[in-house]
Amino acid sequence: MGRLLEELWESIKEGLIEAITGRLAGLFDMINETVGDIAENVGLTPSQWNSNIFAMIRNLSETAVIPIAGMILTFVLCYELIQLIIEKNNMHEFDTFNIYKWIFKTFVAVFILTNTFTIVLAIFELAQQVVSSSTGVITGSLEVGSADAMVNLEATLREMGVWELIGLFLEIFIIDLCLAALTIVIFVIIFGRMIEIYLVVSIAPIPLATMINREWGQIGNNYIKSLFALAFQGFLIMVCVGIYAVLVQTIPAADSIHAALWRVLGYTVLLCFALFKTGSLSKSLFTAH
Repeated sequence: MGRLLEELWESIKEGLIEAITGRLAGLFDMINETVGDIAENVGLTPSQWNSNIFAMIRNLSETAVIPIAGMILTFVLCYELIQLIIEKNNMHEFDTFNIYKWIFKTFVAVFILTNTFTIVLAIFELAQQVVSSSTGVITGSLEVGSADAMVNLEATLREMGVWELIGLFLEIFIIDLCLAALTIVIFVIIFGRMIEIYLVVSIAPIPLATMINREWGQIGNNYIKSLFALAFQGFLIMVCVGIYAVLVQTIPAADSIHAALWRVLGYTVLLCFALFKTGSLSKSLFTAH
C-alpha cells in the first residue's frame, strides 16, 4: 500500500513538473514574441507598416483635405501680401522688392503644399534610419528562458516537494494572466502610435499651408515638431527595448525560481510604463503641443 501511494505521489509530482515547464515555456515565448514585435514595428514608416491604410489616408487627404488647404493657403497669401504692403508706413515707403519676396514665398508655399507627403515621408524615413541603426547597437538577447535555463529549471523542480510545486504552479498561473494583460497593453501602445501617425498625416496639407506667414506659421511649425516627435518616439521605444534586453540578462542569476518569475513580471511592467511615457517625453523634447 505504501509503495502504491509513493508511486502515485511520484506520478503527481511528474505531472506537476511537466505542467510547470510547459506553462513556463509558453510564458517565455509570449514575452519574447511581444518584445520582438515592438522592435519590428517601430522600425517601419507609415507606408511600410500598412501600405493599404497609407494609400487610403493619402487618397482621403488629396481628395478632401487639400482643397481646404488650398483655400487656407489663398487666405494666408493674401494676408501676407497685405502685410508686406502696409508694413512700411502705410505704403508711403513701399519697396518693390517686397513683391518679389511675396512671389518667392508663394512659390515655396505651393511647393510645400504639392509635396506634402514627400516631406512627411522624408521625416519618417530619417527617423527610420536612426531606429535601424539603434537596432544593431542593442546589447544582449531579448529572449527570456533559454534551453539551458529550462534544463536547469527542471532539475530544480525535481528537488521540490509536491505542495511546493502546486504553489509554484498557481504562482505561474497568476503571473501568466498578468503578462497576458501586459501584452495587450504593449499591443495598444505600439499600434496606437501607428494609428496616431496616420491620423496626424491625414491632415498634413492644412497646417503646412500656413508655413509662410510669421503669425499663422506657428501652426505649421508645431505640426512639423509633432511629426518629428511621433517619428523619433520609435527611437525612444528602441531605447526602452535595449534597457529591457540588458535587464532580462540578470534573470537567470536570481536566487530562486520565484524571484526569477516575479522579476520577469516586474521588468515587463517597467517596459510597459516606459513605452507609455515615450509619447509625452518625445513631444516635450521637441516642444510639440
